[in-house]
Amino acid sequence: MRGFFNALLDPSLPFLRNALYAGILSSILFGVVGAVVTVRRIAGLAGSISHAVLGGIGLSLFLSVHKIVPGMSPLTGALGFAILSALIIGLVSLKAKQRVDTAINAIWAIGMSLGVLFLAKTPGYTDLMSYLFGNILFISTQNLVLLAILDVGILFLAYRFYPQLEASAFDEEFAKVRGVPTEVLFLVILVLTAVAVVLLQTFIGLVMVIAMLTLPPGTASHLSRNLVSLMVWGVVFSFLFTFGGLALSWIYDLPTGAMVVVVAGAVYLVGTGVKALRLKGKFQKN
Repeated sequence: MRGFFNALLDPSLPFLRNALYAGILSSILFGVVGAVVTVRRIAGLAGSISHAVLGGIGLSLFLSVHKIVPGMSPLTGALGFAILSALIIGLVSLKAKQRVDTAINAIWAIGMSLGVLFLAKTPGYTDLMSYLFGNILFISTQNLVLLAILDVGILFLAYRFYPQLEASAFDEEFAKVRGVPTEVLFLVILVLTAVAVVLLQTFIGLVMVIAMLTLPPGTASHLSRNLVSLMVWGVVFSFLFTFGGLALSWIYDLPTGAMVVVVAGAVYLVGTGVKALRLKGKFQKN
């Protein structure tokens, strides 16, 4: 472990410090957004958007290669598709009264299929692994600035609309009676989740994003009594998991994203097991 801390202070290894900064900034998003996503039970949205953005990436490459929109960035297409997918999921679930998971699975399949069709007509397209699976060790200063801006926006919205968020998350019908615009709030949550997923996915990878939007809040739920404590503990656990995974991956020369997910998953399973044993003990005493 001493070697890892020495490497963090080594001037010749700025990428390792950038990875640590990215872990701190990402933890804020994972903790706050993950808490809302978990309470609203729309965690499947992250997986759906992460795969549906293939359609946006394919469209961007198609338009760029065929000079229809020269130089169009795959990130632009991914963000556009993510926001569109989130709005479609929200509107279908609200207006057509369909289950959210049904809309999520439909967008997942359609987005990926459109991506395959666009790529089939795009000669010499770039390897999509670089877009679908990032590496936190390669994160740049520009990426850190984008994450910081998104953090500020998420924290402001969470602070400004916390009562509405909490009311709609735990008792939507009561919130609607009290005048909370629950439908608009639901759509805003979906869009913000979509933007966060795309940016984080581009920087640190698909698997890590899906896991970190669910595992830290899941672990934090053992210690939380309300939404704000779930957010705070979610941020704390997100950082601890990221820091621990980064340190272990450096020490044992292993992929960082995978190690972070393994650490997060192990702590979550241990915490869940301990809670189950305690509940069993209380039940037996009664």
